[in-house]
Amino acid sequence: MQTHIVPVGFDYDRLIAPLVRERLDVDRVVLLEGAVGSEANVEYSRNLAEKLEKDFTNLLGAETERIVIEDVYDYDVAFERAYSLIMTELDRGRDDGEASEVWVNISAMPRTVSFAFATAAHSIMVERQEDRDRIHTYYTVPEKYLETELAEELRRQIDLLSDLREDVADDRVTERLESARNLLDEFDERGTTIGAKEIDGSHVVELPVASFSNVKPFEEIILFTLGEHGEFESVSELAQELSRELGEEYTDSFRSKVIYNVDRLGPGGKGYIEQEEHGKSYRTRLSRIGELWVRAHADSVPERSDGA
Repeated sequence: MQTHIVPVGFDYDRLIAPLVRERLDVDRVVLLEGAVGSEANVEYSRNLAEKLEKDFTNLLGAETERIVIEDVYDYDVAFERAYSLIMTELDRGRDDGEASEVWVNISAMPRTVSFAFATAAHSIMVERQEDRDRIHTYYTVPEKYLETELAEELRRQIDLLSDLREDVADDRVTERLESARNLLDEFDERGTTIGAKEIDGSHVVELPVASFSNVKPFEEIILFTLGEHGEFESVSELAQELSRELGEEYTDSFRSKVIYNVDRLGPGGKGYIEQEEHGKSYRTRLSRIGELWVRAHADSVPERSDGA
Protein backbone atom coordinates (compact mmCIF):
# COMPACT_ATOMS: atom_id res chain seq x y z
CA MET A 1 0.00 0.00 0.00
CA GLN A 2 1.28 3.45 -0.95
CA THR A 3 0.01 6.14 1.44
CA HIS A 4 0.62 9.86 0.87
CA ILE A 5 0.30 12.36 3.72
CA VAL A 6 -0.35 15.79 2.23
CA PRO A 7 -0.56 18.99 4.31
CA VAL A 8 -2.74 21.41 2.32
CA GLY A 9 -1.88 25.10 2.23
CA PHE A 10 -2.57 27.38 -0.74
CA ASP A 11 -1.14 25.10 -3.44
CA TYR A 12 -2.81 22.64 -5.75
CA ASP A 13 -0.40 21.58 -8.50
CA ARG A 14 2.51 20.76 -6.19
CA LEU A 15 0.34 18.38 -4.19
CA ILE A 16 -1.00 16.22 -6.98
CA ALA A 17 0.84 16.98 -10.24
CA PRO A 18 4.10 15.20 -9.31
CA LEU A 19 2.20 12.02 -8.48
CA VAL A 20 0.40 12.10 -11.81
CA ARG A 21 3.49 13.00 -13.85
CA GLU A 22 5.75 10.48 -12.11
CA ARG A 23 3.00 7.85 -12.37
CA LEU A 24 3.42 6.93 -8.74
CA ASP A 25 1.11 4.42 -7.13
CA VAL A 26 -1.28 6.13 -4.73
CA ASP A 27 -3.59 3.85 -2.74
CA ARG A 28 -4.42 6.14 0.14
CA VAL A 29 -4.16 9.89 0.76
CA VAL A 30 -4.43 11.76 4.05
CA LEU A 31 -5.11 15.47 3.48
CA LEU A 32 -4.33 17.83 6.35
CA GLU A 33 -6.08 21.19 6.37
CA GLY A 34 -5.47 24.08 8.76
CA ALA A 35 -8.13 25.79 10.85
CA VAL A 36 -6.14 28.87 11.90
CA GLY A 37 -5.88 32.21 10.13
CA SER A 38 -8.29 34.63 8.57
CA GLU A 39 -11.71 33.33 7.57
CA ALA A 40 -10.76 33.83 3.92
CA ASN A 41 -7.53 31.82 4.32
CA VAL A 42 -9.27 28.95 6.09
CA GLU A 43 -12.03 28.87 3.50
CA TYR A 44 -9.52 28.95 0.65
CA SER A 45 -7.56 26.04 2.11
CA ARG A 46 -10.77 24.10 2.74
CA ASN A 47 -11.87 24.56 -0.87
CA LEU A 48 -8.50 23.33 -2.12
CA ALA A 49 -8.74 20.28 0.15
CA GLU A 50 -12.18 19.48 -1.26
CA LYS A 51 -10.88 19.77 -4.82
CA LEU A 52 -7.83 17.63 -4.03
CA GLU A 53 -10.03 15.02 -2.35
CA LYS A 54 -12.12 14.67 -5.50
CA ASP A 55 -9.13 14.64 -7.86
CA PHE A 56 -7.09 12.14 -5.86
CA THR A 57 -10.11 9.86 -5.99
CA ASN A 58 -11.05 10.46 -9.64
CA LEU A 59 -7.58 10.75 -11.19
CA LEU A 60 -5.62 8.29 -9.08
CA GLY A 61 -8.32 6.08 -7.60
CA ALA A 62 -7.06 6.71 -4.09
CA GLU A 63 -8.93 6.27 -0.84
CA THR A 64 -8.90 9.77 0.64
CA GLU A 65 -9.25 11.06 4.19
CA ARG A 66 -9.26 14.67 5.41
CA ILE A 67 -7.96 15.68 8.84
CA VAL A 68 -8.11 19.15 10.40
CA ILE A 69 -5.09 20.59 12.25
CA GLU A 70 -6.51 23.12 14.68
CA ASP A 71 -3.35 25.19 15.21
CA VAL A 72 -0.85 25.11 12.36
CA TYR A 73 1.65 27.19 14.37
CA ASP A 74 1.95 24.81 17.33
CA TYR A 75 5.07 22.85 16.41
CA ASP A 76 4.88 20.41 19.33
CA VAL A 77 1.28 19.42 18.58
CA ALA A 78 2.05 19.15 14.86
CA PHE A 79 5.06 16.92 15.60
CA GLU A 80 3.02 14.69 17.90
CA ARG A 81 0.26 14.45 15.28
CA ALA A 82 2.80 13.72 12.53
CA TYR A 83 4.57 11.02 14.53
CA SER A 84 1.32 9.29 15.42
CA LEU A 85 -0.08 9.54 11.89
CA ILE A 86 3.03 8.20 10.16
CA MET A 87 3.28 5.31 12.61
CA THR A 88 -0.42 4.50 12.15
CA GLU A 89 -0.08 4.45 8.37
CA LEU A 90 3.04 2.27 8.52
CA ASP A 91 1.27 -0.23 10.76
CA ARG A 92 -1.91 -0.15 8.69
CA GLY A 93 -0.21 -2.06 5.89
CA ARG A 94 1.50 -4.43 8.31
CA ASP A 95 -1.84 -5.30 9.89
CA ASP A 96 -3.20 -6.09 6.42
CA GLY A 97 -0.31 -8.42 5.70
CA GLU A 98 1.49 -6.12 3.27
CA ALA A 99 4.39 -3.71 3.63
CA SER A 100 3.01 -0.18 3.28
CA GLU A 101 5.09 2.83 2.29
CA VAL A 102 4.40 6.32 3.58
CA TRP A 103 5.16 9.41 1.49
CA VAL A 104 5.10 12.83 3.19
CA ASN A 105 4.72 15.87 0.94
CA ILE A 106 6.14 18.96 2.69
CA SER A 107 5.62 21.41 -0.20
CA ALA A 108 2.69 23.32 1.30
CA MET A 109 1.20 24.49 4.61
CA PRO A 110 3.04 26.72 7.13
CA ARG A 111 6.67 25.81 7.80
CA THR A 112 5.85 24.69 11.34
CA VAL A 113 3.71 21.85 9.98
CA SER A 114 6.06 20.98 7.12
CA PHE A 115 9.12 20.87 9.39
CA ALA A 116 7.22 18.95 12.06
CA PHE A 117 6.22 16.26 9.57
CA ALA A 118 9.68 16.10 8.00
CA THR A 119 11.36 15.82 11.41
CA ALA A 120 8.86 13.22 12.63
CA ALA A 121 9.46 11.13 9.51
CA HIS A 122 13.23 11.36 10.05
CA SER A 123 12.87 10.44 13.72
CA ILE A 124 10.89 7.32 12.90
CA MET A 125 13.50 6.33 10.30
CA VAL A 126 16.18 6.52 12.98
CA GLU A 127 14.14 4.87 15.69
CA ARG A 128 12.72 2.07 13.54
CA GLN A 129 15.54 1.05 11.24
CA GLU A 130 13.48 -1.81 9.82
CA ASP A 131 11.02 0.74 8.40
CA ARG A 132 13.63 3.16 7.06
CA ASP A 133 13.09 2.26 3.40
CA ARG A 134 9.31 2.56 3.72
CA ILE A 135 9.27 6.24 4.69
CA HIS A 136 9.76 8.99 2.11
CA THR A 137 9.76 12.77 2.59
CA TYR A 138 9.56 14.84 -0.58
CA TYR A 139 9.24 18.40 -1.85
CA THR A 140 8.11 19.71 -5.23
CA VAL A 141 9.53 22.90 -6.75
CA PRO A 142 6.89 25.11 -8.43
CA GLU A 143 7.33 25.99 -12.08
CA LYS A 144 6.57 29.62 -11.27
CA TYR A 145 5.29 31.82 -8.48
CA LEU A 146 2.14 33.86 -9.01
CA GLU A 147 2.87 36.69 -6.54
CA THR A 148 5.07 38.70 -8.89
CA GLU A 149 2.68 38.17 -11.80
CA LEU A 150 -0.21 39.35 -9.64
CA ALA A 151 1.81 42.44 -8.68
CA GLU A 152 2.58 43.25 -12.32
CA GLU A 153 -1.06 42.82 -13.24
CA LEU A 154 -1.99 45.14 -10.36
CA ARG A 155 0.40 47.78 -11.75
CA ARG A 156 -1.37 47.60 -15.10
CA GLN A 157 -4.75 47.90 -13.39
CA ILE A 158 -3.50 50.98 -11.50
CA ASP A 159 -2.52 52.61 -14.80
CA LEU A 160 -5.95 51.80 -16.21
CA LEU A 161 -7.76 53.18 -13.15
CA SER A 162 -5.64 56.35 -13.29
CA ASP A 163 -6.68 56.95 -16.90
CA LEU A 164 -10.27 56.07 -16.11
CA ARG A 165 -10.46 58.52 -13.21
CA GLU A 166 -9.71 61.41 -15.57
CA ASP A 167 -12.79 60.60 -17.63
CA VAL A 168 -15.19 59.17 -15.03
CA ALA A 169 -16.40 61.05 -11.95
CA ASP A 170 -16.99 58.05 -9.70
CA ASP A 171 -15.72 57.79 -6.12
CA ARG A 172 -15.47 54.02 -6.47
CA VAL A 173 -12.74 54.41 -9.06
CA THR A 174 -10.75 56.66 -6.71
CA GLU A 175 -11.23 54.25 -3.81
CA ARG A 176 -10.10 51.25 -5.83
CA LEU A 177 -7.12 53.17 -7.19
CA GLU A 178 -5.92 54.22 -3.74
CA SER A 179 -6.47 50.74 -2.34
CA ALA A 180 -4.50 49.16 -5.20
CA ARG A 181 -1.65 51.65 -4.79
CA ASN A 182 -1.44 51.05 -1.04
CA LEU A 183 -1.40 47.29 -1.52
CA LEU A 184 1.29 47.47 -4.20
CA ASP A 185 3.39 49.83 -2.06
CA GLU A 186 3.27 47.28 0.77
CA PHE A 187 4.23 44.48 -1.61
CA ASP A 188 7.18 46.45 -2.99
CA GLU A 189 8.37 47.36 0.50
CA ARG A 190 7.73 44.15 2.43
CA GLY A 191 7.32 41.30 -0.03
CA THR A 192 4.55 38.73 0.25
CA THR A 193 4.06 38.91 4.03
CA ILE A 194 3.68 41.62 6.66
CA GLY A 195 4.90 41.72 10.23
CA ALA A 196 5.92 39.00 12.67
CA LYS A 197 3.10 37.34 14.59
CA GLU A 198 3.50 36.52 18.27
CA ILE A 199 2.83 32.88 19.10
CA ASP A 200 2.58 31.82 22.76
CA GLY A 201 4.34 34.95 23.95
CA SER A 202 7.20 34.84 21.47
CA HIS A 203 7.89 35.90 17.90
CA VAL A 204 10.27 32.98 17.50
CA VAL A 205 8.94 29.44 17.06
CA GLU A 206 11.87 27.15 17.80
CA LEU A 207 12.06 24.10 15.56
CA PRO A 208 14.15 21.51 17.43
CA VAL A 209 16.09 18.91 15.51
CA ALA A 210 14.82 15.53 16.62
CA SER A 211 17.02 12.52 16.01
CA PHE A 212 15.41 9.77 18.01
CA SER A 213 17.49 6.73 18.82
CA ASN A 214 16.61 3.46 20.45
CA VAL A 215 15.72 4.02 24.09
CA LYS A 216 16.17 1.15 26.52
CA PRO A 217 13.34 0.17 28.90
CA PHE A 218 14.88 1.73 32.03
CA GLU A 219 15.65 4.91 30.06
CA GLU A 220 12.00 4.98 29.00
CA ILE A 221 10.92 4.88 32.65
CA ILE A 222 13.22 7.80 33.46
CA LEU A 223 11.86 9.87 30.56
CA PHE A 224 8.22 9.18 31.39
CA THR A 225 8.86 9.95 35.07
CA LEU A 226 10.39 13.29 34.14
CA GLY A 227 7.47 13.91 31.81
CA GLU A 228 5.02 13.22 34.62
CA HIS A 229 6.75 15.15 37.40
CA GLY A 230 8.55 17.89 35.48
CA GLU A 231 11.77 18.94 37.17
CA PHE A 232 13.74 17.29 39.96
CA GLU A 233 16.12 19.28 42.15
CA SER A 234 18.75 16.56 41.86
CA VAL A 235 19.41 13.18 40.30
CA SER A 236 19.18 11.70 43.78
CA GLU A 237 15.65 13.06 44.14
CA LEU A 238 14.79 11.52 40.76
CA ALA A 239 16.31 8.22 41.86
CA GLN A 240 14.25 8.25 45.07
CA GLU A 241 11.05 8.81 43.07
CA LEU A 242 11.96 5.99 40.71
CA SER A 243 12.65 3.60 43.59
CA ARG A 244 9.20 4.35 45.03
CA GLU A 245 7.44 3.88 41.69
CA LEU A 246 9.34 0.68 40.89
CA GLY A 247 9.03 -0.69 44.41
CA GLU A 248 12.79 -1.09 44.66
CA GLU A 249 15.04 -0.40 47.61
CA TYR A 250 16.90 2.88 47.32
CA THR A 251 20.56 1.88 47.50
CA ASP A 252 23.85 3.33 46.30
CA SER A 253 23.77 0.78 43.50
CA PHE A 254 20.30 1.88 42.37
CA ARG A 255 21.28 5.56 42.57
CA SER A 256 24.41 4.88 40.50
CA LYS A 257 22.28 3.10 37.94
CA VAL A 258 19.99 6.14 37.64
CA ILE A 259 22.96 8.51 37.35
CA TYR A 260 24.47 6.33 34.60
CA ASN A 261 21.24 6.27 32.58
CA VAL A 262 20.61 10.00 33.07
CA ASP A 263 24.11 10.65 31.71
CA ARG A 264 23.32 8.51 28.66
CA LEU A 265 20.14 10.51 28.11
CA GLY A 266 21.84 13.87 28.72
CA PRO A 267 23.52 16.42 26.43
CA GLY A 268 26.57 14.22 25.91
CA GLY A 269 24.39 11.28 24.91
CA LYS A 270 20.93 11.17 23.37
CA GLY A 271 20.02 14.72 24.32
CA TYR A 272 16.64 13.95 25.88
CA ILE A 273 17.56 15.35 29.32
CA GLU A 274 19.07 18.68 30.30
CA GLN A 275 20.64 19.57 33.63
CA GLU A 276 21.36 22.85 35.37
CA GLU A 277 24.00 23.12 38.07
CA HIS A 278 22.44 24.01 41.42
CA GLY A 279 24.94 24.08 44.26
CA LYS A 280 26.34 20.58 44.53
CA SER A 281 23.38 19.13 42.65
CA TYR A 282 21.94 19.31 39.15
CA ARG A 283 18.34 20.22 38.44
CA THR A 284 17.18 17.55 36.02
CA ARG A 285 14.40 17.89 33.46
CA LEU A 286 13.46 16.93 29.94
CA SER A 287 14.98 18.84 27.06
CA ARG A 288 12.74 20.08 24.28
CA ILE A 289 13.50 16.93 22.30
CA GLY A 290 12.83 14.85 25.41
CA GLU A 291 9.42 16.48 25.77
CA LEU A 292 8.65 15.67 22.14
CA TRP A 293 9.78 12.08 22.65
CA VAL A 294 7.46 11.66 25.64
CA ARG A 295 4.53 13.21 23.76
CA ALA A 296 5.14 11.04 20.71
CA HIS A 297 5.33 7.86 22.84
CA ALA A 298 2.52 8.69 25.27
CA ASP A 299 0.52 5.65 24.12
CA SER A 300 3.33 3.27 25.02
CA VAL A 301 4.06 4.15 28.65
CA PRO A 302 5.88 1.08 30.06
CA GLU A 303 4.84 -0.87 33.10
CA ARG A 304 6.66 0.24 36.23
CA SER A 305 9.18 -2.60 36.30
CA ASP A 306 12.94 -2.69 36.02
CA GLY A 307 13.78 -3.46 32.40
CA ALA A 308 17.36 -2.23 32.32
